[in-house]
Amino acid sequence: MTEVSRTDDSFHVFDTTLRDGAQREGINLTVADKLAIARYLDEFGVGFIEGGWPGANPRDTEFFARAAAELDLRHAQLVAFGATRRAGGRAAEDPQLAALVASGAPVITLVAKSHDRHVELALRTTLDENLEMVRDSVEFLRAQGRRVFIDCEHFFDGYRANRDYALDVVRTAHRAGADVVVLCDTNGGMLPSDVREIVADVLAVTGARLGIHAQDDTGCAVANTLAAVDAGATHVQCTANGYGERVGNANLFPVVGALEIKHDRRVLPEGRLAEMTRISHAIAEVVNLTPSTHQPYVGYSAFAHKAGLHASAIKVDPDLYQHIDPERVGNTMRMLVSDMAGRASVELKGKELGYDLSSDRDLAGRVVARVKEQENLGYTYESADASFELLLRDEVRGSRDRFYTLESWRTISEQGPNGFTGNEATVKLWAKGERRIATGEGNGPVNALDQALRAALERTFPQLARFELVDYKVRILEGQHGTGSKTRVLIESTDGTTTWSTVGVADNVVAASWLALEDAYTYGLIRAGLDPAE
Repeated sequence: MTEVSRTDDSFHVFDTTLRDGAQREGINLTVADKLAIARYLDEFGVGFIEGGWPGANPRDTEFFARAAAELDLRHAQLVAFGATRRAGGRAAEDPQLAALVASGAPVITLVAKSHDRHVELALRTTLDENLEMVRDSVEFLRAQGRRVFIDCEHFFDGYRANRDYALDVVRTAHRAGADVVVLCDTNGGMLPSDVREIVADVLAVTGARLGIHAQDDTGCAVANTLAAVDAGATHVQCTANGYGERVGNANLFPVVGALEIKHDRRVLPEGRLAEMTRISHAIAEVVNLTPSTHQPYVGYSAFAHKAGLHASAIKVDPDLYQHIDPERVGNTMRMLVSDMAGRASVELKGKELGYDLSSDRDLAGRVVARVKEQENLGYTYESADASFELLLRDEVRGSRDRFYTLESWRTISEQGPNGFTGNEATVKLWAKGERRIATGEGNGPVNALDQALRAALERTFPQLARFELVDYKVRILEGQHGTGSKTRVLIESTDGTTTWSTVGVADNVVAASWLALEDAYTYGLIRAGLDPAE
């Protein structure tokens, strides 16, 4: 691992996605996954990446072995996690501490008990012996040339139960040579005002360099982390996208965003903040979880505006309804068009799509009226930008863009005697002056329709071969009952490079799906550079 550049050691951004974040329900990281995430975190510019617990499980041991050969970290140092030596033993003879040294990691984080009841009930040892375990373990690792951070587990609960003993643990670690003593809100039950008060007290009494590790059980992990920094902590432990056990950990991206933008504290290398959104989404892909659309700073909806009042102000100055310029974190502003839209919303959305509506008030008014009328029928355009752009083109051109003229379609679902169900669709249409009849089979009526439409059009429009339906959502709309309810279908499509979303609403799911499919194909062909008028 080559050290090219490091962030200023006066403040640490410490990421524990590969260890604590991996404890989230539904996350199961392979060694290859962990290596990929480590590269992303290093690219983002964190100072420390906690890779796991070597010696405790084979996967983490393999990670450190492969990391030494395969990772070329430019900004971060790898950290191995473990525990203080066993009660009654010696650090120099402890096999788990030996495994930490053997990992080759230049930094070691040791978890230590700082709550008196945990010492007596979980470790089943004395308070004095626990202090000796901390001292002996830190001094041993320091003698091995390792930098040592101490995680004081359950510190805040321990401080409340027995302040003097919790402070003794901090003092002992500090005097033994620990570079940072991390105060852990392990149960996640603290609030910012309490964190600020306790961190300030510990700093004043012990003089140790302090860090903060906050779980999010009260929804305050980011706020608690920032409160600790306000009180003097100079080391923050976080996970990408807030992954972690139970409800998660302090989210790396809002913490860094607040420190860099709100506190004007440089905690990342120059230019890395603008990579925040991309890195967040890339890590979500590796762990196979859908990125949270409403995550601060990096969410797809973080700078999305829907209300007409907001749009009117944003048209004058985008900063009036945005706390930062989204480009600072690699995100973008989006205008949502819905039944709440006014003329300003439509003008801004049109501009986003490449249409200048500001000089034609009648046109903008017609689009607003059309949107409200359609959404009253059940359509939603905030989730279907492609369908909205087609609606906008309709109003600009005065007619509907069509690459073909539909004559009819039909679907048949058939169940055989042994339970097999077949689905067949037939589409009849006119394209380029030629009548086409095509049949398709699929695992459902909508899939069969998709196959039939492709078969009818691919000879004329070979671009369709690149199109793929990647997501399909059905919603039964409120206000009607049972099988007679109206249905809304949202379809997401891709051409392998970009994706787009379309919507259809009808009295049944197949008809609604057909409308969404038609929009998807039409929009995709327009994106491919074809002109419906030709």
